[in-house]
Amino acid sequence: MDPECARLLPALCAVLADPRQPVADDTCLEKLLDWFKAVTDAGSSLLLLQENPCLVELLFHVRKPQDLSSRILSFALRLAGTFAAQEDCFQYLQGDPSLFVASAAGQLLVHILDLAMRGPAEGRGPAEGRGRLQARDWPACARRIVCHLEDCLCSEAAPRVTQALHVLTTAFGHCHGLWTQGLWVQLSPLVARLLEKDPVPAPHALVELLLSVARSSVLSSDPGLWETVAQTLSHLSPMQAGPLAAGILKLQDCPQALRIQAFGVLLRPLACVLEAAAQAPGTPGLLEGAAGDQMAVDTLPPSKSVCVGLLCSTLAHLELLQPLPQRPSPWPQAPLLAAAVTILRFCNGSAAPSSELGGHLCAMLVGCVRVQRAALDFLGVLSQGLGPRELVTQVFAVLLEYLVSPDSSPTVLKKAFQATLRWLLGSAVPPSCCDLEPHAQLVLRELLAVLQKRLCSPCWEVRDSGLEFLTQMTRHWGGQATFRQALLASEVPKLASQLLQDPESYVRASAVAAAGQLSSRGLHAAPSSPEHPAGPQKTPLEELLLVLTTDSEGFPRRAAMRVFTEWLRDGHVAVAEDRERFVARVLQAASGDLDWEVRVQGLELALVFLQQLLGACGPGAAPPCALAQALRALCRVQLFEFAFRSLFDCDRPVAQKSCDLLLFLRAKAAPSGSPQEAGESPDVAPVEAALRRWRAGEQGQPLGELAPEAILAVLRSLDLEALRDTLAESSDHVERSPQSLLQDMLATVGVLGDNEADCY
Repeated sequence: MDPECARLLPALCAVLADPRQPVADDTCLEKLLDWFKAVTDAGSSLLLLQENPCLVELLFHVRKPQDLSSRILSFALRLAGTFAAQEDCFQYLQGDPSLFVASAAGQLLVHILDLAMRGPAEGRGPAEGRGRLQARDWPACARRIVCHLEDCLCSEAAPRVTQALHVLTTAFGHCHGLWTQGLWVQLSPLVARLLEKDPVPAPHALVELLLSVARSSVLSSDPGLWETVAQTLSHLSPMQAGPLAAGILKLQDCPQALRIQAFGVLLRPLACVLEAAAQAPGTPGLLEGAAGDQMAVDTLPPSKSVCVGLLCSTLAHLELLQPLPQRPSPWPQAPLLAAAVTILRFCNGSAAPSSELGGHLCAMLVGCVRVQRAALDFLGVLSQGLGPRELVTQVFAVLLEYLVSPDSSPTVLKKAFQATLRWLLGSAVPPSCCDLEPHAQLVLRELLAVLQKRLCSPCWEVRDSGLEFLTQMTRHWGGQATFRQALLASEVPKLASQLLQDPESYVRASAVAAAGQLSSRGLHAAPSSPEHPAGPQKTPLEELLLVLTTDSEGFPRRAAMRVFTEWLRDGHVAVAEDRERFVARVLQAASGDLDWEVRVQGLELALVFLQQLLGACGPGAAPPCALAQALRALCRVQLFEFAFRSLFDCDRPVAQKSCDLLLFLRAKAAPSGSPQEAGESPDVAPVEAALRRWRAGEQGQPLGELAPEAILAVLRSLDLEALRDTLAESSDHVERSPQSLLQDMLATVGVLGDNEADCY
């Protein structure tokens, strides 16, 4: 522990123990707790407390249950120095109204238990069953903790059961010693006995505990664990069992029978949805032979909020499972597609109910934005698999319904665009091909008609989503003849260009990205000036430079810089005509921008330019001739003025990016003292003087024309590595230090003098 912290700590403890003294807010005390845990792991706080036993005694006698600050610090000090006050931890764990205190107490109990069990377990030899202590051999403090947990698990009070389950979840999730086997053997019967109660107490906490145990390499070999998990899946409601089923299916290893049971838990709500809607003959079902009205009644809750929650959580679990290599096999792609489409049709009112239950389900889901979003997300993920042609046709049909419908909310419309894009990409033949599949080509004109309408929407979120969809379509199919012909035959490029003047900055930013992509593909349509229809048209480069230099909001300017960087990297025709002039114009605008992200992107563009100049030189130092040519080009575009000034930028990311750029350049230069540098030393005084002014925060005069030799000399004189290390530290690393924290807390009660507090 820092000596200054050790000096300040006794005074702070005295303040916390004095009920007459105001204390700092809970945020400061939470940070203090984190610090104590850190120094506890390092072992330094134990020595401090041994040298100052009054600190522990002082806090042990704090008896103000409502004083959150005293309790938090008390826990930290007890953890650091002694096990003697566990009863207080138990008291707070059982009934403290603060969730933070209860959580902190639980974590400390686990820490104490681990420290107590680790020593005896690790000290046993192989012949004694290394690490597998019997309960009678546990240290006294460990036995007391376990006894307390047993009492809680047997309690009729749900909060006590919940706290015990949370402590065990933390223990099995963070402690991996063999002693955890003995703990699970001791307590697992009590955990299993919870399933005998109706209703099962603390079901969410129980699920978290079972998953924590199942993920443990030490405990997952216990056959009794899987039996308890199977019983839990059977006893909990579909809503409660869903997270457990999903967690089991994500495991690499578990019994196959349990995987089948868990997958059935997730599929059952969707099977009920399919059963509730009239399906065309031959439509694949889920859980064949198990569906029926009674199953649907038992699975789908009558409450709208609970039913919606069940469907959303089920779709979310399946969405996360789909891309995993350990997902269930065979994966029921076709039935899941049918279920997702059916849910979307229930939500927009186009589904045909097959029973009274179906009518009730339709009434609950129609217009439900939450379910629509979840179903569209899931439908998008299913694009990664194959499906019968008739089902794929239904997928595009329902997506078009949502894109066209005036009832689609902006968020639903955005997800419909995203799902449509994924299905267009997934239907390419072969999947890696950039051509659209014939069926997708048929819906392309309808999509462009929808897009044309949406770009004129009065809702800015809709215009923004439409532009994003256009950008992605152009990125993937801008070179495909069918797409180009359909796009150029529409008004979409013209509308997208007009949105560069949209009143909403987010839309202007998306319009910039769309214009950049359209221009890269030769699909940009520059509009005539409204006042002078026959006047000269601006090129895409001029349009986006105008955005960069005149737009009042940062988002469009950042988007313009990203487009320019991409153009430079990809060799856009407007850049290739005069690359140096392009870079110079962009850097001139970016270097003076007030938005730090624009300046960072400007330095990124400069780095791309530098890499292009020296990229052919391979790794290591560049040949002298190539380096000299590159330096002259960099001087002509005034890159060094921007880069050197940015080293001392008040925004740390700008300085970091500049440091990276200059380090890359210095690595490409030959070492100092090489033969090509023989001769007179370059005059670096003007550059060094400018650097001193910039470091001091002064603006100063521009550097003017620079000699390449002077640039190299200045680069070698700068300690860029030290600057990079300094910039890598948190900007408030001094203010966040434990010493600063103690000073601030003491300053609030006037213990420190006027000049001792860190008032950050």
